[in-house]
Amino acid sequence: MSDAIHNYEQALRFVFDRVNFERTPACNKQDFKLDRMRRLLELLDNPQSKIPCVHIAGTKGKGSTAVMLAEMLTAAGYRVGLYTSPHVDAFEERMQVAGSRPTGEQLVELVRDVQPAVRQCESDPQPFSPTFFEITTALAWLFFLRQQAQIVVLEVGLGGRLDSTNVCSPVASVITTISRDHTQLLGSSLVSIAREKAGIIKRCIPVISGVVGDEACDQIAEVCRELGAELWQLGREFSYEFCSRSRETSDVGDTATKALRPPLPTVAVATPDQSWQQMPLALLGEHQAHNAAVALATIDRLNHSGWTISTDAARLGLARVRWPMRIEVVSHQPTVIIDAAHNWESTAALGRTLEESFSREALNGMISRRILIVSISKDKDAAGMLRQLLPRFDSVILTKFTSNPRAIPPEQLEQLIHGFSDRPCHVVESPSAAWQLAQRIASQRDLICVTGSFFIAAEIRELATSRKSWPA
Repeated sequence: MSDAIHNYEQALRFVFDRVNFERTPACNKQDFKLDRMRRLLELLDNPQSKIPCVHIAGTKGKGSTAVMLAEMLTAAGYRVGLYTSPHVDAFEERMQVAGSRPTGEQLVELVRDVQPAVRQCESDPQPFSPTFFEITTALAWLFFLRQQAQIVVLEVGLGGRLDSTNVCSPVASVITTISRDHTQLLGSSLVSIAREKAGIIKRCIPVISGVVGDEACDQIAEVCRELGAELWQLGREFSYEFCSRSRETSDVGDTATKALRPPLPTVAVATPDQSWQQMPLALLGEHQAHNAAVALATIDRLNHSGWTISTDAARLGLARVRWPMRIEVVSHQPTVIIDAAHNWESTAALGRTLEESFSREALNGMISRRILIVSISKDKDAAGMLRQLLPRFDSVILTKFTSNPRAIPPEQLEQLIHGFSDRPCHVVESPSAAWQLAQRIASQRDLICVTGSFFIAAEIRELATSRKSWPA
């Protein structure tokens, strides 16, 4: 590996040539050690200790909650850093300050400055080679510091207790949901998964939890008691009410296009401090109302701690939220929905939203047929996800994403389906072939939904949003 970093391509190569657990399903707890991250950040003068953060873990919803919080804090006038993963189009999406990611030149400078610390780690008496995510997290902290972020909203990459982000100085710790995912690392029971997520809780730092279910809630409450951390629990200290059909509608577009757009939802949230009424949800689905409730409860806790976020700022921030591939409608006539659902719970949330907002009844009969494009990773409950998805669609296209080696071959997905259904499916070998087939069989009144993995969502999204997406 060459030491010279002169340009953007060399900077990316330095990062991407590392071990990357986003691309490697075979990993265990021994691969994750916070001492590694502490050493790397120590060599960079501990930038993470110089900026307060809101630290967010959860099986699902943590990215959406992070973006909601960042937008509300930004609307309140704060200079906000945001760290999320993975990226959709460009690596720099993972780190933003005031809505701006690093430029190519800034990224090169950041990598150059992290490189000596990485080399030192590799030559220490107990040497180690920092991973892709460890280096990425270090780059983000340097970027936040140099861009003078006043607060960082920090999304956990995987798990919580052993995640590279868990070397930080939070003013609030947030756990959105807990369900079974990444069981090879986090354990197969909700109790063990809850303990891993609760690993982000710090002594005397307030905790906001959207977790439901007695076993998981009990684990989080126990850790909070042990560490003297005040807990706000959904269903106890705060609650929400979802309204899937707002009176507000858009005046943009012709009558047919507007008919294909679902009504805008709202959420009402009650916390110990106040009642938030008719807060706008720019992201579709009741699960986003859950995420917004957690985010608004966190805003109240921040206000408790001396931050100042008004109701108007929170309302404006929520209305501004844009988060790709979370039941994202990228086009109409036909309606194309891209969703990164990749486990049983997120697939169930997608299914509920399809019925709430995109059923034939909800859209006054404007949707004719539903077409599914699906690809799933090897470490997921593919059979469970497919059992939920298939009954909701008229045509099914099985494929595999190409940007990551974890894809289940489409022929294997077809075999799984034959284990519980005689449903015929189209089997194609690439996202581009799947997209071309969907274009051929879809009419303007149809709905195309792409889901099953972040990776298939990202690949089809690029095809669907290109200028030459639809044939003339």
